[in-house]
Amino acid sequence: MEKLDLDIPLSSVTLKGDLIIPENAIGIIVFSHGSGSSRFSSRNRMVAELIQQQKIGTFLFDLLTEEEDRIYENRFNIDLLSIRLIETTLWLMSNKGAKNLPIGYFGASTGAASALRAAAHFGNKIKAVVSRGGRPDLAITELPLVTAPTLLIVGGEDVPVIGMNKMAYDELGSIKEMKIIPGATHLFEEPGKLQEVADLAIVWYKRYLTKKDW
Repeated sequence: MEKLDLDIPLSSVTLKGDLIIPENAIGIIVFSHGSGSSRFSSRNRMVAELIQQQKIGTFLFDLLTEEEDRIYENRFNIDLLSIRLIETTLWLMSNKGAKNLPIGYFGASTGAASALRAAAHFGNKIKAVVSRGGRPDLAITELPLVTAPTLLIVGGEDVPVIGMNKMAYDELGSIKEMKIIPGATHLFEEPGKLQEVADLAIVWYKRYLTKKDW
């Protein structure tokens, strides 16, 4: 398994990222973390490790520099976060370490909005999107432009976010599913619930990452 600690030079800043590519990988999942989180998110890292075990690479990176993250408003600046994800994806596409593998997104909380905006930007270059406890409603105007098959995963106890996801689901024109995990709250901290998220995501990625047509 190849592990790379990377500096990502973008137009205005340099970000930090961790790229892990298993042998014979079938694709790479780029993680877009939620507000106040980072590439060190324990929940995203757990999901990433389970994804890696299925011969799928993962790329976790910081959407903001340490200085930017100290400004609270930046964490909810979906325009800025989406631009960062788009620029980072372009950089990954041209990076030899990525081996021209198909790319998918995993967005958590507000990160789901930036993932879906970026998916709308790239069209069929992004092969699949999974949202965990996400706020896809924050990308509502871009959702009809998303072509990537999209899976929305929400905790059954996360009532307000269920409503937000149902609203977003109706706006998506791509292949789509919405899964509600019974007994799970917003962060899926209950025993076994994050494993359920990873299992659903892995099935989704295996189904769509390498498909030529949806």
